[in-house]
Formats: sequence, structure tokens, C-alpha cells
Amino acid sequence: MSACTPTRHDDPHRKEHSHEPHSPPSPRPRGPRLTGADVSASIAVFLIALPLSLGIALATGAPLQAGLVAAAVGGVVVGRLGGAPLQVSGPAAGLTVVTAELIQRYGWRTTCAITVLAGLAQLGLGLLRVARTALAVSPAIVHGMLAGIGVTIAVAQLHIVLGGTPHSSVLLNLRDLPAQLARVQTAALSVSALTLCLLLAWPRLPGRAGRLLRVVPAPLVAVTGATTSAALLGFGLPKVDLPSWSSHALAGLPEGPALGLIAAVLTITLVCSVQSLLGAVAVDKMVAARPALSGRVRRADLDRELLGQGAANVVSGTLGGLPVAGVAVRSTANVNAGAVSRNSTMLHGVLVVIAALLMVPILELIPLASLAALVMAVGIQMVSLHHIRTVTRHREVLVYAVTTVGVVFLGVLEGVALGIGMAVAVALHRLTRTRITHHEKEGVHHVHVRGQLTFLAVPRLSRTLHLVPQGAHAVVELDGSFMDHAAYESLQDWQSTQTAHGGTVELVGRRTGVRIGEPTGPAGLHPDGGTTAPDSSGCRCHPWTPWRNHQCAIPETGGPAQRNNAETTTTRAPEDTEHTEPSDLTAKLDALGAPGTPGATVEAPAPPSSSRAPDATTPTANQLARGISAFQRNTAPLVRSELARLAREGQQPSQLFLTCADSRLVTSMITSSGPGDLFVVRNVGNLVPPPGEESGDDSVAAAIEYAVDVLRVRSITVCGHSGCGAMQALLAADQDTAQTPLRRWLRYGGPSVARMADGSRPAARLAGRAAADTVEQLCLTNVIQQLEHLRAHDSVSRALRAGELELHGMYFHVGEAQAYLLSEVHEGEVFDHVGVADLTA
Repeated sequence: MSACTPTRHDDPHRKEHSHEPHSPPSPRPRGPRLTGADVSASIAVFLIALPLSLGIALATGAPLQAGLVAAAVGGVVVGRLGGAPLQVSGPAAGLTVVTAELIQRYGWRTTCAITVLAGLAQLGLGLLRVARTALAVSPAIVHGMLAGIGVTIAVAQLHIVLGGTPHSSVLLNLRDLPAQLARVQTAALSVSALTLCLLLAWPRLPGRAGRLLRVVPAPLVAVTGATTSAALLGFGLPKVDLPSWSSHALAGLPEGPALGLIAAVLTITLVCSVQSLLGAVAVDKMVAARPALSGRVRRADLDRELLGQGAANVVSGTLGGLPVAGVAVRSTANVNAGAVSRNSTMLHGVLVVIAALLMVPILELIPLASLAALVMAVGIQMVSLHHIRTVTRHREVLVYAVTTVGVVFLGVLEGVALGIGMAVAVALHRLTRTRITHHEKEGVHHVHVRGQLTFLAVPRLSRTLHLVPQGAHAVVELDGSFMDHAAYESLQDWQSTQTAHGGTVELVGRRTGVRIGEPTGPAGLHPDGGTTAPDSSGCRCHPWTPWRNHQCAIPETGGPAQRNNAETTTTRAPEDTEHTEPSDLTAKLDALGAPGTPGATVEAPAPPSSSRAPDATTPTANQLARGISAFQRNTAPLVRSELARLAREGQQPSQLFLTCADSRLVTSMITSSGPGDLFVVRNVGNLVPPPGEESGDDSVAAAIEYAVDVLRVRSITVCGHSGCGAMQALLAADQDTAQTPLRRWLRYGGPSVARMADGSRPAARLAGRAAADTVEQLCLTNVIQQLEHLRAHDSVSRALRAGELELHGMYFHVGEAQAYLLSEVHEGEVFDHVGVADLTA
């Protein structure tokens, strides 16, 4: 069969060659070019890495050159071969305790050999493409491991800060600490204290001058200041001693018991791999939060990153360097400094090599006490209060605590093993801990099952179900995601028995509004004698969906009988919808309520007639009643404990959110907030009347004063939105129009119109682009103008001067479902995209 492809002459749209017929093809780019952003970022990272590398080498007891070797190899090798372009690798504080223990036990040359073997193990894991498996380790274990290492580092370096010598054991360091405090050396303590003061104060320098000075990294400033002060005061303190590179010890053949060496290799491999992979994921999140970088930097290839880390450890160990891993402090500095490619990481490694060869006389002026104080501060920072709050919120604080204590008193590998064991025990406890309660309300028996339904919970489930009298109406709420076969059969047998005696059973799944089964009572009829209502399987029962999809009810047309049927109708959960997540529990509930199951019923009785308003037969009133009923049944049980706490403690919101009364703005949905989080003020046009207006409206001012002075909110947000009717009314305002209440209120938007017309002011922009039309321009300008009105209020101005309050401008594009935050009110007035946040933080 002949091919029917057009020839060159048949294709009139074919493009001609852009080069001469015999010219060679244009060369393909080999990689990203070195940019100014990469150069400046590499210098910033180098200035941080140099003192930290020496300090970490000092803390491990290794030769000080080993820290410089690891920093150079981590920058060049991982920078070139790794899968996370902007992650910076080098000697990590998280490896300090492990390396120090290995040096004490096996000596330096064998420790280098262990590093080489750990690198080979990482290469093997990378080739097997199992990098993602490391992310399965619970964050509580990782954070606990780092916290334990941080405590160990801080206690050991405290002895050097006080002018003494640390021991290899935390217990020995704690035991000798009182004696060390009694013979403290004033010179060492002074230099260390100056280092810590500069380290803490430098990032907090205020004003424009402080912003310029903060370009210089704090660790460099702290070590330089302490070194200069020690030299000027003539302190005779021990200083950095860098022997000649000709005498630098390289890796030797490993010597020691085989099992101990294997355990050491596994420990180095585990700590290096997990820390590096988690760091690569964190760098991805930082890059995603910067829209300017998100399109230019590829997401991390974790398997390639593991290969790069393995190659770096092989090279570093061979050359007599410390183990290499991804480092959070340097990676953060690299991203924040504006790096756009892996060239910044590689160049920082080259700068470390140059410094190690040419700056030896300068480095040997640094007092060891200053480096010890620097490393001690890093160790203290590894015990993160943010991590503690996070694991507490997720009920994993026990795993965190056990891991931390195990690492401090037993060692890293033993502590991690204890943490894994505790994590497994907690998971099993949660799986077997099922709460089953029963109560009667208005003749309806409610059975609430909270947790997973396994065979272990079947006896308690059976006892509770038999508390429901035969022939009664029952509602079984299953608040879990798993049901095994034993629990399924027990529930099915009880359901069949209950319906056979004339009772009805309503099965409510875990997700809001999900109900299972056809609404059939005895003999296939409703209790009122009506026929079975039709199925409407297209239901989407979520709190934020419109009323027309909320309660899965058929349209209310026809006579009273049909309306009654509509009120008592609920439907089977959809088997496959965009809002439904499949689970084991859902499958079993579908089977329990499937057609043909004897007596499987699901009813939502209408509210008692005594509770109805006189006009409750109207569709709107029925929608309202059904909405309230859905809340009471599905949402209230989930929020009741939190609302009870708020009722006891009172409201303590962190933000005042001032926005428009537009029905399309759902503040809790946009801000992902819950009860007690926001103090919300809504009005037409999100306007803030300036203070001192005659015949003004005091309600907004009263809310602002109450929020700032009584509730002590920490921020106020003025939120405008696209297509605002108030802004359209302002643009179409006619001076001759009668002054209705709406017109009188909109006069507070007049300054926004004047601000927009003022050519001397920069026009507000949306993510760098100009506004789409005049209405959008006024919506953006109005947010900025109302912030000016807000600053004029006494309570707000006082809180701003005291540094207790922040003001934010926000714009919500309804059609795009996109939120924008005002990034720089005084410099450009740009509303920028809100990036994807770190939800595990």
C-alpha cells in the first residue's frame, strides 16, 4: 500500500531553512548559563558554609580540613550530578553525633572508609529507584531524630563555650557540667557570648540600613566579629589549626568488627539519605512559593538526588572528608538569594576550594570558642518549636519524644529504631481504638461508631446495636474509613433483623451527606404511605456547594403528598463522582444499602410540624430547613467539641477580615479557616469609613476598635473581589440621583475613584499586569484606599506603631477562583499570586 504523505512541493506551509544550505546546524545548548543571580547566590552560600563547615568538623573531632573537603565535594559533585538543582549539600549538623561516635570508636581513616561504603550503598539504592520509600518515614521520627542530635550537639559544645573539653557521651557531659560551670574561662565565654549575640541580632536589624546590612550572612558576621574582638583584646584562646594539606589523612581500609562496621554504614546511609531527600522536597516547596522561579527550575528527581549524594560521599570519604548530605540552612539561603540553576551550588563549592587553599592564615585566626558557639546555636535550632506543635496537632508527640530521648541517650540508630517501633504501636492503637456510643433523641436511636471497624470491635458493636429496641427507627453513623468482613456481617445481620420487625435503619457514611440505600420502609412504602422516591444519584453533598445540590432532594412540585415525599427522600451515595473518594468502608456501605438488601432503608424525616414557620411550605424555607437539618446531622457532630471549647474559652481570632457582602465570597472557604479563626466584617463594597465623618456609620469603626483593642487580632485584611457591584455603582453614579441609603454609604468609596483618576499615583496591577478594565482597576484601587482609611483609625495606628498589628490587602477573582495579596503597598502597588503553601508545616 502506498504512502499518502505530501511531498515538499505539495506543502505550501513548509518553513524554509533559516541557515545556508551547507551551513552546520546551530549548536544545542549544553546547560544553563552562569547568571548574575547564581553568582551572588553562590557567594552568599559560601560565606555561610565556610564557618559552619569548620564548626561541624570541630564538633565531630575530625580534622578541620575534613569539613572544607566535604563542603567542596558537596557543592561540586552533588551540584553537578544531584536531582535537586537548588539544594546545597555539605557537612550537616545532623551527622555530627554519628560521625563523632565513629571517630571515637574506629578512628578517622576507618570513618572515611565507612563514608565511602555508605556512598556506595546510596548509589545502589538510587539505581534501585527506591528514593520515594524514604519519604514513608514518619516526619515525627525525622524531627525527633534531628532534635535529639541537636540536644547532643548543644550539650557537647557548651563545654567548649565555657572553656573546657567535651566528652563523647551526653550523660558524661551533663554530669560534668556543674564542675565546668565552676571553672568557667571568662575569655572563652565572652567570645562565645559575642558570637551568639551577633548571630541573633544581625537578622533583626531594623530599617533600610538593616535591610542592606542583612545581605551579609549572620554566621560570617558573628565569627568575624568575635575573631576581631579576641585579637584586639589579646585573648589567648585556642584557635583553628589547619595542618598542611600534605599531611591530610585520607581513607584507609576499614578496621573493626564486621557487625559494627555494617551498622555504622547503615546509620550513615539512613541519616544522609533521609535528610537529603526530605531537604529536596522542602526546596521544591520553597521554589514553588516563588512564581519567578517555579517555571525555570525543575522539580527534584529524588532517585537522581540519591545517586548524586552517594557519589559525593564516595569522593568525600576517599579524599578524607566528612559525610555529605543536603543542608537546610544553606539550601534556604541559596533559594532566598535568587539562585536559578545548579551553577550556584557548584560555584559555591569552587569558592570553598579556593578559600581552603588561599585563606589558611585568615582561617587560623578564628577562636574555637566562636565556632563552638555557632554550632551550639545550630543544635538548639534543630529542636524546633514549630515541629513540636505540628506533631502535637497530629497526635504524634509520643513518637517524637521517644525518638528524641532514644537518640540522646542511646544513639541515632537506636533512637530511630525506637521511634519506628513507637510509630507502629501508635498506629495499631488507633486501628484498634474504636468508640461506639448510643443515645436516644426524639424517639430516634443514634449509634455513633468513631474509628475503624475491625473484628476486635465486633463484640462492642453487637452489644450497642442490641440496645436499640426492635421496630424502632435507628441511625448508624460510621465515622471511619475501614470496615472488615466480620464487622460488615455483624452490621448486616442486625440490619436485616431490625427491618424484619418493622423498624427502619439509616446508614450514614463518614463523608458529609453520604447516605446509603433506597428509601424503602416495610412493604416498600414510606411510613406515610407514599411510593418510593426516585433516585438522584448525581448528588454532591458538600457544605460549600449551592443549595440546589445540597440535600439531594427532588424538586418540590405538585401536591402536599409529593412535597412530603421530597422532604423524606435521600439517595444512595454516588458510586463514582469527582467528589467521592473510594474506600473499603464505602464499598461495604454500598453493599449494605444496595437494592435487594432486605429492608435497607435511608430516611431523613421532615422536621416536626410544630417547629415549622407559617411559610415553611415555600421552596426557600424548605431549602433553609433542609440545610439546617443537614448541618445538625452531619456537620455538627464533627465541630461540636471545637465549638464547645470556644464557648468555654471565648473567641480568640487572629485576624479581622473585612470584605464585601457579595454572596459569592465565602470567607471560610477562601482562607481555609474554621470556627474562631476570623472576625469577619462584611459590607457593600468592603468600605472603611474614615474616622471623624459627620453622620457617618460607626458600625465598621466599632468592629475595628473591638477587634484591635479587645480581641487583640494580629492582622487586618481588606478583601475586594472581581465584578463588585458597589464599584460598578460608583462608576455609574449620577450626582442628581436621590440620596438613598445605598448612595449615602457609597460615598466612602469616592476617595477610591479620585485615587484611580490621579495620574501622579501608580496604577494598581494584578500579578504584574494591568487591570482588565475600569471596574477591575477600581476594585484594586479601592482595597489600597480602604487600607489608608484603616490606618487613620486611632486603635489601628497605635497597634501599628507598637508593632502588634499587620495590614494586608487582598483581591479575589471570582471567575478564576484565584486569590491575590498586596505585596508592596508603597512600592508599585502590585497584587501578587498566592503560592502553594507547606501543609505539613
